[in-house]
Amino acid sequence: MAPASVLDWSEPRQQWRYPKGNNTRMRQQVKTQSTIELNEKEADTAYKKICKFLRRLKSKKCGAMYNPGKDGSKVTTVVATPGAGPDRPQEIAYTDTKVIGNGSFGVVYQAKLCETNETVAIKKVLQDKRFKNRELQIMRRLEHCNIVKLKYFFYSSGDKNVLNATNPVFHVDKDEVYLNLVLEYIPETVYKVARHYSKSKQTIPISFIKLYMYQLFRSLAFIHSLGICHRDIKPQNLLLDPETGILKLCDFGSAKHLVKGEPNVSYICSRYYRAPELIFGAIDYTTKIDVWSAGCVLAELLLGQPIFPGDSGVDQLVEIIKVLGTPTRDQIREMNPNYTEFKFPQIKSHPWQKVFRARTPHEAMELVARLLEYTPSLRMTPLEACAHSFFKELREQGTRLPNGRELPPLFNFTDHELRIQPSLNSQLIPKYTQPSDGSQPAVAAADGANQASAAAQPGTQATSGTAESSDAQQSNPAGQANAAAQNADPSQSSMA
Repeated sequence: MAPASVLDWSEPRQQWRYPKGNNTRMRQQVKTQSTIELNEKEADTAYKKICKFLRRLKSKKCGAMYNPGKDGSKVTTVVATPGAGPDRPQEIAYTDTKVIGNGSFGVVYQAKLCETNETVAIKKVLQDKRFKNRELQIMRRLEHCNIVKLKYFFYSSGDKNVLNATNPVFHVDKDEVYLNLVLEYIPETVYKVARHYSKSKQTIPISFIKLYMYQLFRSLAFIHSLGICHRDIKPQNLLLDPETGILKLCDFGSAKHLVKGEPNVSYICSRYYRAPELIFGAIDYTTKIDVWSAGCVLAELLLGQPIFPGDSGVDQLVEIIKVLGTPTRDQIREMNPNYTEFKFPQIKSHPWQKVFRARTPHEAMELVARLLEYTPSLRMTPLEACAHSFFKELREQGTRLPNGRELPPLFNFTDHELRIQPSLNSQLIPKYTQPSDGSQPAVAAADGANQASAAAQPGTQATSGTAESSDAQQSNPAGQANAAAQNADPSQSSMA
């Protein structure tokens, strides 16, 4: 006999109504229309469980209500909170749900919002009730044209705690709570584009590399100005719209607001893109680890393969030394003072001209060299990278994408961005976009307002201790289960 907690009704789901009071008819239906045999007491118990579950679905920290759409497709209705602005929960409905990625962090679905017909991605992660979700807290602070947008978030029960329209089976044995992040959906990644060219034994056109990397540096400049370190920069986390050329940074599952003097875990970031200070076990690192990772991404796009393809943490350091040479004692001290007494084989650095192909632009190699510095403080800032001569072509009037389309917005700097390093503004903003009277260029008011709104969010500042999740709970993007496993950290302290 099937367990008494499972009920299978032959009656269509839409004929069931939210129960009110002592509904004798529903109790009788539970007893007579189930595929299993229930006595009066069991039917009454099952009825109460149904009522309890449906009430949970009606609450603000709800699960999902599933109803068939007009075309017979499953429509999920939830009470969700907008990602930006005040906390005003509202009902949203979505359909056409399908899994597009999974890993140790959870599952990512593709879905379509019923009201706007917009395609979205829904990242579903298990929520530890003891902690706030760091990824959510950070994403609610971020409003930028090169960062994936958080549209809504809501909480739900486990997959087994649902009413399914096509196969209405009711399970009442799950009590986990999941956080669902409703994000804008962008179809491609830089990783997929690079792999496409690699399979054809080609490298990405240099104009595309300039466009992608410029937008990456701009996104990093923004989050770093807020004290946020992404800690997992890699091609898989760079979303790409192939039609417009717009790049957006995604997956803030490993991101953290770094506070000087507070320790952080060193076992973070995917191996090929891991900064040397992390390999040396540093726990007081800065946002410059993202700059190193970005340098690795740039080098990979120029080469057509990872520049430091280490098989392990130690081998990763060997791969770095092969190119940069053995770090000096001073450089090691800057990365981690505890390693100064260790002796390393003395290897000379490899000239960048021999690392890259013959036709690689000199400016590109120079930029890589400024990013891949052993000493973190000597690495360029993201905004300095944006101002580098490698991106000069993007600032020239009339520059277009290889497909003939106009470039995406690259110089719509907000007031906040213009205050990061004011001395660079004249280099960052093309003269043809500046007002003829020589005054400061106008800044998109909407972007400025959105940033102010995000900064004003109550409780959005990530804090240490029990207010945050550990890195074991804040993992990597869909389909990157191996990298997510690398980032797992059992610690629940502020060091995460």
